[in-house]
Amino acid sequence: MSLPLNNGPIANLKKPTLLLARDILLLEANEISALATRLDAQFTDAVALILQCKGRVVVSGMGKSGHIGGKIASTLASTGTPAFFMHPAEASHGDLGMITAGDIVIALSNSGESDEILAIVPPLKRLGASIIAITGNNSSTLAKAADIHLSAHVAKEACPLGLAPTSSTMVALAMGDALALCVLDQRDFTAEDFARSHPGGSLGRRLLIHVHDLMRTGDKIPQVTTNATLSEGLLEMTRKGLGLTAIIDANNKPIGVFTDGDLRRAFEKNVNVAKSGIKDVMHQNPHTIQQDKLAIEAVEIMEQRKVNALLVTNGDGILVGALNMHDLLLAKVV
Repeated sequence: MSLPLNNGPIANLKKPTLLLARDILLLEANEISALATRLDAQFTDAVALILQCKGRVVVSGMGKSGHIGGKIASTLASTGTPAFFMHPAEASHGDLGMITAGDIVIALSNSGESDEILAIVPPLKRLGASIIAITGNNSSTLAKAADIHLSAHVAKEACPLGLAPTSSTMVALAMGDALALCVLDQRDFTAEDFARSHPGGSLGRRLLIHVHDLMRTGDKIPQVTTNATLSEGLLEMTRKGLGLTAIIDANNKPIGVFTDGDLRRAFEKNVNVAKSGIKDVMHQNPHTIQQDKLAIEAVEIMEQRKVNALLVTNGDGILVGALNMHDLLLAKVV
């Protein structure tokens, strides 16, 4: 006798998609909440062990646990803890050579009985590496063999079939995040520290790039002395292409600036370009920034003062560079 196709009344018993999705999310959220209530001294010990680690933290897991382990290793590495992921099957074929006695291995297995993970436990112990296990089974072989066991037990997978690792992987990931961020907090890890390992990201550019990294220097600085004529100032602006020129005194300190906007206003007032001196039309007290400031501070000054360029000085107030918004845009600071 053939079974009826699932396209009749039985199909109508399925939950609406949005309702099922909300149930899945709430179930996983509840499992993470339950995890928070179960944390105990073992978690504190794991954080302390990682903080004391003289080597690296090596994360390993098979299948879906391996994917979660890769993310945990990445989070640890980017928050100040040298870490990498090691595939357990590859470990049995030579990659154990990457492990030293000063390392800590975080081993993930929901069942705690993954053959590939259990196969590397004895050699890890012989090497002298410490083992932190994250499993969903307190009585498992891996849980008992580890130096520290962190329970990632879940009451139910979010999968409607109860088969696909869902709640269990989410809880393991949350456990790894908690470990990494508690270690970060204990290390007094700062945003600047984070930026150093993310130099290609927007945070890295904002916290690592200084004005002296981007400013125009030497012959590229538009500058004239107080004795220059307006015509000479215009030629300097044209040659340097920054839309301004600095006016410096005998000590190379900027005492004024003349910009494209000043030129337009001079024309409106019928100023004689050939006969006027630059000091007669310049703006006194020009906007400046010191060379050791962060580039993002230059952006803030430009936005506040509604200008497109700044003169750059050293600690003694001497002109050492010039910077405009285009330089900041090219460096992706803005």
